[in-house]
Amino acid sequence: MKNFGILLLTFCGVTLGWATDWPHFRGPGGQGHAEGVDVPLRWSAENAVAWKVKVLGKGWSSPVVVGDRVFVTTAVDSGKGLSLRAIALGLADGKNVWDQEIVGKPDAGDFHKKNSHASPTPVVEDGRLYVHFGHHGTACLEVRDGSLLWKQDSLAYPPLHGNGGSPIVFEDKLIFSCDGTKSPFIVALDKSNGKVVWKTDRDVKVSRTFSFSTPLAIEVDGRWQIVSPASGAVIAYDPDNGKEIWRSLYGEGYSVVPRPLYAHGLVYVCSGFGTASLYAIDPTGKGDVTSSHVRWEIGKRIPRESTPIIVGDHVYVNDDKGIVSCLEATSGQQVWQQRIDGGGGYSASPVYASGHLFFHNGDGVTTVIKPGTTFQQVAENKIGEYGLSSFAVVDDGFVVRTESSLLRLKKD
Repeated sequence: MKNFGILLLTFCGVTLGWATDWPHFRGPGGQGHAEGVDVPLRWSAENAVAWKVKVLGKGWSSPVVVGDRVFVTTAVDSGKGLSLRAIALGLADGKNVWDQEIVGKPDAGDFHKKNSHASPTPVVEDGRLYVHFGHHGTACLEVRDGSLLWKQDSLAYPPLHGNGGSPIVFEDKLIFSCDGTKSPFIVALDKSNGKVVWKTDRDVKVSRTFSFSTPLAIEVDGRWQIVSPASGAVIAYDPDNGKEIWRSLYGEGYSVVPRPLYAHGLVYVCSGFGTASLYAIDPTGKGDVTSSHVRWEIGKRIPRESTPIIVGDHVYVNDDKGIVSCLEATSGQQVWQQRIDGGGGYSASPVYASGHLFFHNGDGVTTVIKPGTTFQQVAENKIGEYGLSSFAVVDDGFVVRTESSLLRLKKD
């Protein structure tokens, strides 16, 4: 197996990661799992909060954690322009370690009310922090002191609603999607210097080309693929050269946000707005596999924003209004369906830790569920602050981002 930049293991067909670090969106392996941790199941705005600090500006990027540091990005409006920044804080106390401006803009343009100019989640690998601000640019910094190593701002494209999809590191490349209102593409940069290694046009005929999904690297029959949802189709690319391996179409699906999943030999992908469907696709095909390799599809109560999660033989999906469905992973058959707290809507992606699932909504309510063939709610926890970001999991708890703050929830 090639060096994938992070240490991985496989359990029940799902790629999982070792404890301690949460280095990129949805954690080690990108599936939302944290192994070997002991996190609290119950908390409130006053209880199990180790620290809480203000974060200036607006940003919906999720926090990432490596070693003794937490990293976030934010967009600060000074009244004279917009400053896109990366911030490092201490995991133990939340104190600022460094704060670095990456991009300064006199006018950064509009964004959707549920988006920001700092929505993509950063990536940490081998002492480097990679931050991405969509059409505003991408940069690499030293984790130690925030010093800038390189910046790439030549990949301009016309966005809609701001930016969203996070980058991934694969071997010697930083890969991300650029799905704007015209000529959408996916691109790989040399992670050592930010230069373009390959750039591939989407070539999908749809009326709305903008989307915001994060790619996922998977290994199929000894060969790596970069699976990347776009408007109208999910496409797998060769990471060496960006050439297309296969694609599966889903009509006019657009503004795709959820990240793909990979388990049980299948890729699971949501088709975005307007009517979302969840597809399970066999990734061993070549070319257009829409009619040959889709193993099942379900079109009810599927999220447009949050990413589903797989535990063992089941897929758990929470739609935008808080209806959770448990599905058989290999067939798509519904096992159970239950409403959890519906206030605030659901944009954050769930995580699995300490044998439990955590679903967090926009009003700061986290519903804790024990996975299984029957619905078992364990707790409902309220921190009372609006937020759209997904949790970062650490050994003894979580790092949570709200509209204005960063909190560390820690087991007593």
